[in-house]
Amino acid sequence: MRTPERTPGAGVLRDVAAIAAAMVAVGASFGAVAVAAGIPGWAAVTMSVLVYAGGAQFMAVGLLAAGSPVAAVLAGLLLNARHLPFGLTLGDTIGRRLRHRLLGSHLMTDEATAFTLARPPAADRRRAFWLAGVLLFLAWNAGTVLGVLAGGVAGDPAALGLDAAFPAGLIALLLPSLRDPETRRMALAGALVAVLTTPLLPAGLPVLLALAGPGLLAVRRIRARPTPVDAPEMTAPGTTPPEITPPRAAPPGAAAGTDPVPAGRGEKEPC
Repeated sequence: MRTPERTPGAGVLRDVAAIAAAMVAVGASFGAVAVAAGIPGWAAVTMSVLVYAGGAQFMAVGLLAAGSPVAAVLAGLLLNARHLPFGLTLGDTIGRRLRHRLLGSHLMTDEATAFTLARPPAADRRRAFWLAGVLLFLAWNAGTVLGVLAGGVAGDPAALGLDAAFPAGLIALLLPSLRDPETRRMALAGALVAVLTTPLLPAGLPVLLALAGPGLLAVRRIRARPTPVDAPEMTAPGTTPPEITPPRAAPPGAAAGTDPVPAGRGEKEPC
């Protein structure tokens, strides 16, 4: 009998299932809120399939209900601009083929990215990303369908506390990475920038500015590195370093600062 510990990927699947459960709940809340705001059920389901961005979708519902479709699109683009550094980080993990990159960029979410980066470097991060990406996508859309069918039963996600499920899950995924002091300082700097700018800037910009904190710390660390001056020449392991020939001593009786007479030559002929 195969135990869960011996089953390949059992731990990864269990962790993804826990996040997917929260994804279903929040997706159901979105579907219910969209229907309550007057958006057709088919439009809410289509948005979950094509947009697949929880924060942008909740924001779009409010803006669409207020009659501002252009603002909904622009706000969604601004809010999802944080996926640019995600793509740079996970580019090689997703795959090198074009179809892998196109599909992987659509499945890339905060949860899938954090879950993938939380895996040890020696682990199969590519398998973890695709497993998390596909299962979370299915969970979000299944939740949206349930919410649409419920017809507003779920209500406001803030009233139910469902809006706190994703931040709590992200913090749990990122905690192992915060054991490194340098990573912890960068995370605290980014969080401080985001908290201070949230009351002053539109949604989405504080998250982008939060990247400035870690960036400044990284630049400061690079500038603080000592630059080696006149470093000795390195030799390959197992080889003998080149011998340094000492300068030839002047013959007895030679004046200081004059060149010695070359060997093999006689005295100068008289004029």
